[in-house]
Amino acid sequence: MSVPDFQSLMLPVLQAYADGKERLSRDVRAMIASRLGLTAEDIAERLPTAPQTRLANRTAWAHSYLKQSGLLESPRRGHYRITDRGRQVLAAPPPRIDIPFLERYPDFQEFRARKGTRSEATVEGQPAEVAAADEFAAVLTPDEQVRAGAALVKANLAAQLLERVKQASPSFFENLVVDLLVAMGYGGTHEDAAKVVGGSGDGGIDGVIKEDRLGLESIYVQAKRWEASVGRPNIQQFAGALAGHHARKGVVLTTSSFTQDAVNYAKTLQATIVLIDGEQLADLMIEFGVGVSDVQTIRLKKVDEDYFAEE
Repeated sequence: MSVPDFQSLMLPVLQAYADGKERLSRDVRAMIASRLGLTAEDIAERLPTAPQTRLANRTAWAHSYLKQSGLLESPRRGHYRITDRGRQVLAAPPPRIDIPFLERYPDFQEFRARKGTRSEATVEGQPAEVAAADEFAAVLTPDEQVRAGAALVKANLAAQLLERVKQASPSFFENLVVDLLVAMGYGGTHEDAAKVVGGSGDGGIDGVIKEDRLGLESIYVQAKRWEASVGRPNIQQFAGALAGHHARKGVVLTTSSFTQDAVNYAKTLQATIVLIDGEQLADLMIEFGVGVSDVQTIRLKKVDEDYFAEE
């Protein structure tokens, strides 16, 4: 048989973790290939648009969707295990786990709504082999399908990035902040920036970075690799530290989120304090190429009407 679509693989993937053991995703891929009786040719079949096998691509998407819905968790890179919610599903297993099934979980609804990716694309190599593909194609034009698929891929990439950042060490996070700020055009050279970020945390300040290459003004930085939300007291402390240094600009980056009280308070300050939460952090990493690499570039073209205009 050929490699099933990624939704058809969701239930077999979840069942592979039924014993509660933590496993590498590549080991589960091998288990599924054996269970489904895939041939060597099936296993080796590669995508026409990416340097990856079809089986690896589809099992990876199945893992991702099961994790976003809270049926699996990833304690460390490349490793997964079943959650209590996943065990509940397997206690009375459905005939199939697919996107409509996962929609019952708020975690999955939030993931799909986060980037406006409620619809699935029908582009080979992406999570496109959906049961409702015909219905989807009837709603969106082909170029809209491509854009929707790209948005879905970006949302999934952002979730993976944030997970990796949370699993990294504090020193790695400090270096990531340096890389990101330099990629955004701040701090002059990486060497200059690295000398001043990741200091002692004096008064809530983790570092100071140049606003431009000439160093005409400095931006004070605080980086919090937290799980809990950053509240108003933390922003008040940081604002006080800025005042103590007669500084006017600061940035607080966190892998979690900010409470609404913290956001509202930052807006009332005379100093400018920019708050970057985990979702924004992942978006900026993608936009400025930090921790990501290009797989493929797709250029959409249209007819140049000016070219065909005759005098």
